[in-house]
Amino acid sequence: VQLQASGGGLVQAGGSLRLSCAASGRTFSRYTIGWFRQAPGKEREFVAAVNWRGASTTYADSVKGRSTISRDNDKNTVYLQMNSLKPEDTAVYYCAAAYGVNSDYVNAYEYDYWGQGTQVTVSS
Repeated sequence: VQLQASGGGLVQAGGSLRLSCAASGRTFSRYTIGWFRQAPGKEREFVAAVNWRGASTTYADSVKGRSTISRDNDKNTVYLQMNSLKPEDTAVYYCAAAYGVNSDYVNAYEYDYWGQGTQVTVSS
């Protein structure tokens, strides 16, 4: 599975962005897809994940209630809608794929494939 993240940009605090993760490969629907982020000087942290059918999702407390992860298996794409953005959301966002049926894969080591990252910058 090859992943490509897009949709990042510069936005003011309180604004919204929708990130996309486009995947190639015929077995995309067999993978849980997660989003992680890494800010300068910080470790990569889990943001959200959606299971293979899109029926189950998991969110980090830091984004819960402000973000929605979804997937369209016909388009081989996963989306992360982020609302009410805060300056502390500034980071490079990565999507990743984990072979399995659950959505509670919150650790980076559980993921097999990674995209290249897209920069999100939230100004105050």
